Amino acid sequence: MTTRKRILVTGAAGYIGVHVVRALLARGADVLATHLPGQALPEPAAGVTWLEIDIFAPGAAAQVSDVDACVHLAWRAGFVHNDPVHVLNLSDHFRFLDELAAAGVGQIAVLGSMHEIGYHEGPIDETTAARPSSLYGVAKNALRQALELRFDASPTVFQWLRCFYVYGDDERGQSIFAKIARAAREGATTFPFTTGANRYDFLEVDELGDQIAAVVVQTTVTGVINCCSGTPVSLADQVESFIAERGFSIALEYGAFPDRPYDSPGVWGDATRIRQIMAAERS
Repeated sequence: MTTRKRILVTGAAGYIGVHVVRALLARGADVLATHLPGQALPEPAAGVTWLEIDIFAPGAAAQVSDVDACVHLAWRAGFVHNDPVHVLNLSDHFRFLDELAAAGVGQIAVLGSMHEIGYHEGPIDETTAARPSSLYGVAKNALRQALELRFDASPTVFQWLRCFYVYGDDERGQSIFAKIARAAREGATTFPFTTGANRYDFLEVDELGDQIAAVVVQTTVTGVINCCSGTPVSLADQVESFIAERGFSIALEYGAFPDRPYDSPGVWGDATRIRQIMAAERS
């Protein structure tokens, strides 16, 4: 009989976390899901044990280490890229994951971000040099580098889940897509916008959750893995499609805001490794 994989998901009640939990359950995993006090939780589901815990508190890792793998999604102020909390919490993230590995958790997967890379034009793969330009990017990149050193030549399977531009689940998000959705539902008929010419790698949050779950239930592909579509799409095209799909009666005011000089005209993920994982899962 095959033993069901028991997987810890930190930040499980967050924007991405609820989709990862759902995708793991669909793959037959048992999930230990952590959340902070006061967070709204999804409907109860068979196979999920919810635990209210501050993972940075002393001894927290010992309370959640009876698992086969950890998907570490927890991160504070993720949408506020220059909040000092990103750097201030850096050692807490490292200590928690280090203690899990020391307690015998054999697989650690951590959510990364294309913001680790900083300004870049063209595709990003696992070897692309990182020059982060925000405190969020600096902290994510430093955590990745520290964990790569920590788990080098160790028995711990390490996976870095680098995500790109995420949309969907409009009520929970903080992206431009969520802001447009809220504006439309409040009766706005126009929305101030840039030229929308920049091209990015967009992925719907439910699909991101599916990709992350597919990565974690296997251990053949490790290291940096881009969770992405691999296809650059202009911001204008993606937003117009989003508005049309949801039937919103709202028009973009092109040029109301200038394009930011520090945004790349085109950046996307190299999807080679995630496509390999998804293809192996389907075969």
